Amino acid sequence: MRIAAAAAHASSPAFVLTARAENYLHGQRDLSDVIARLQAYQEAGADVLYAPGLSDAAEIRSVVANVDRPVNVLFGPTGQTVAELAALGVARISIGGSFAFAAYGAAAQAAREFLQQGTNGFAALARAGHDASGL
Repeated sequence: MRIAAAAAHASSPAFVLTARAENYLHGQRDLSDVIARLQAYQEAGADVLYAPGLSDAAEIRSVVANVDRPVNVLFGPTGQTVAELAALGVARISIGGSFAFAAYGAAAQAAREFLQQGTNGFAALARAGHDASGL
């Protein structure tokens, strides 16, 4: 980590190095260990700290209180709004695959309607997608 941090910070432009403690992704729900890992990454030079899978407000607040770097949280699974995450002290929010999954869901819903009902109630959504594409 120290070598990666040194390289990230020495480059021009400098990179922002985000360090991840993936305990929760692997079923190891030990908040003390997550915090200890994030603190070690912080000491090694990480700019942003991230514990994917962290979603409980009290746990998020605890992580924020125990590190001195911005904390990143994955939006969506937490159930909190952007404002609520900010109030917990979260400095960075990742979207992950949420937008892509929303698009897949809309496509699946439109396909079901077309196949089952033969209607195009999804036309307004299709228009919004077309307009967003810039075509």
